[in-house]
Amino acid sequence: MEGLLILLVIAAAIAAIVVASRRSKARELERREAELAPVRKLTFEDVTALGEQLQELDLELAGRQLTEGENADYQRALDAYESAKTAADSMTRPDDVRHVTQILDDGRYAIACVQARVAGEPLPTRRPPCFFDPRHGLSVTDVMWAPPGGAPRDVPACALDAERVQAGADPDSRMVMAGAQRVPYYQAGGAYRPYAQGYFGAFGPMEIMFAGLLFGGLGGFDMLGDGIGAIGDGIGDLGDGIGDAIGGIGDGIGDVFDGFDF
Repeated sequence: MEGLLILLVIAAAIAAIVVASRRSKARELERREAELAPVRKLTFEDVTALGEQLQELDLELAGRQLTEGENADYQRALDAYESAKTAADSMTRPDDVRHVTQILDDGRYAIACVQARVAGEPLPTRRPPCFFDPRHGLSVTDVMWAPPGGAPRDVPACALDAERVQAGADPDSRMVMAGAQRVPYYQAGGAYRPYAQGYFGAFGPMEIMFAGLLFGGLGGFDMLGDGIGAIGDGIGDLGDGIGDAIGGIGDGIGDVFDGFDF
């Protein structure tokens, strides 16, 4: 009888662990999807924007016989657009966005190279995109700017945004929804960090380039909050597992004693 009791207890514990594991995985999937949904929307909008830029380039090149260099850069831009669409369709977590924005940045640089060749100008220096909205294309300069509550620093900007900032006006920042508010993407939380990494990570450490910009996940309060939240979820899952295990053990012992005829 003691052997049967031990087997029942072990079976109950195993069942409780399996249930807790499934709950934990389900919660993790829900959390990832909640983080990914707004970033996915942002990224698909960027892919669409590159497609529109390619359409505009087609109009510029209409009736023109492309040189070898022009054709190579043009094809590179087309390939980047197709690759970005494929990569965007395959995203399953926020970190996957980084690969898409890397491709988009390559595509926009290729477009800039085509335009320079057609105009008979030198190829543009590879610079990061405009910080305020990467869809603006390559930055042309660094401009001193301070986010609300942050310290002034140099950030890459397109010509129009640089002009706005130098005139004391607000830049044309990319706005996204964060809860019930529309805020610049760089203030919308840690889920947008991979989005920025794809665009800017190749030009220097993100922590140095954008430190103090309230960009969640760059060492600020969002990172601390995410860490505490993850610990809390883990403790909660552990507690659920222990509770299920204790309940299962109790049920097993109860079943054993039910079998006795006192």
